[in-house]
Amino acid sequence: MSLAPRLDLRQSQSLVMTPQLRQAIKLLQYTNVEVAAFVEQELERNPLLERDERSDEPDPERAAPDQLAVPAAREPDAAETARADSLPAESAAPLDGDFSNTYDPGTSSDGARFDRGGGGWGFEEDERGVEDLPGGRPPLREYLGEQLRLTFPDHGDRMIGAHLIALLCPAGRLTAAPADIADALKVPLERVEAVRERMMRFDPPGLFARDLRECLAAQLADRNRLDPAMQALLDNLDLLARRDLRRLMAVCGVDSEDLADMIGEIKALDPKPAATWEAEPARAIVPDVLMRPSAEGGWLLEVNPDTLPRVLVNQRFYATVAPGAAKETRGFLAEHLASANWLVKSLQQRTQTILKVSAEIVRQQDGFLRHGVAHLKPLILRDIAEAVDLHESTVSRVTANKYIATPRGMFELKYFFTTAIARTDGGAQSAEAVRHRIKALIHTEDPDHVLSDEAIVEALRAEGVDIARRTVAKYREALRIPNSTQRKREKAVPA
Repeated sequence: MSLAPRLDLRQSQSLVMTPQLRQAIKLLQYTNVEVAAFVEQELERNPLLERDERSDEPDPERAAPDQLAVPAAREPDAAETARADSLPAESAAPLDGDFSNTYDPGTSSDGARFDRGGGGWGFEEDERGVEDLPGGRPPLREYLGEQLRLTFPDHGDRMIGAHLIALLCPAGRLTAAPADIADALKVPLERVEAVRERMMRFDPPGLFARDLRECLAAQLADRNRLDPAMQALLDNLDLLARRDLRRLMAVCGVDSEDLADMIGEIKALDPKPAATWEAEPARAIVPDVLMRPSAEGGWLLEVNPDTLPRVLVNQRFYATVAPGAAKETRGFLAEHLASANWLVKSLQQRTQTILKVSAEIVRQQDGFLRHGVAHLKPLILRDIAEAVDLHESTVSRVTANKYIATPRGMFELKYFFTTAIARTDGGAQSAEAVRHRIKALIHTEDPDHVLSDEAIVEALRAEGVDIARRTVAKYREALRIPNSTQRKREKAVPA
């Protein structure tokens, strides 16, 4: 065996992740907001890219590249699916009656335009001025500082109040004991307590409390509802947490009806007034895919034009400047031309991939879209990947943080992927449908005969769902539904 060095020539294949390929993968996983931000950066960086300002009106002579039709499912198959993969219709209560967030197929695809030709109006014709828009609330500490200056004329009391404002926690309570505050400021404890008592009546009431009981008491006092019975209820919040209503009625000296009213008033209070004040308003979700029924009986899917960045490559500018430019300039323009062409192609591929995956999900879940959650089928990423000839990781990136607006409401694409639960007839049942059925059973239970987890298991097995008691308990806890003992105590109090 020779140990001398030598040269060998070998040929092999390997997958190289180029920067463009890595960026294309990230682009597929981006949300519509992140894609828009990335395109804005490219528009600023690349002189050969420009925004597409053409009209969004569809051309009837050619099919739009961002639309895809899904044919209607065969009705016998839907009936067979309903019998095999969902709960019996006669035993299932209405599971999803809330249609408050739906897509109206009668309007334009973006949902933000009205017919201007018929005398309607659009958002661009809004004649309201800036003075008509509601102003935002000031920061909490600034708002409290204004109340402090108007309430206390004495500079010493203002200094104490400013120190208390600085010590507020995000929930609105003090992070230090009043005695420690008095020692730090070198003032009597009585003076600190007097300032704190007055500041607890600031707007919003309940701030500067040391615990939950004080916070709720300040809010009840502001409403003139802090009577002896309510004070006794606040002194026994641990009994209220355990729903020990019999002892609460004895401690407060009230009957069940009065106790129910008192508990209702407690529920209407804010345990964290500072967090509510500074909470940001919920952001509206803009769907990535719009869906509506087609004239042929199936579904029509299209990418939301509001979330679809449109860019063009300025070939004319390149053809004009590049021939007579210096070598370095030609290299610069050639590099940016390739980058611009890659971006346009990547955006088109992203659109087509999202449409392809969304269309297959709609085809698989046609029963759910037509009949409700009880007809939601078990589905995994592999099922969609095999149907559209893509890798599972690609399907996972497409469905991440993407939303579809359907006639039944707006859903994240991940919502349609659920695990399977075995049925007694050998079929499979979607876990999401089982969770909704558990919620429906508990919602319609008799207050005098509260269903235990074992009773829910028996009811589901009677409907053909083979499920264990621990699984029912896990789903019930995920739905934030208390156990049967807790529910029995709650329903013992009149509503």
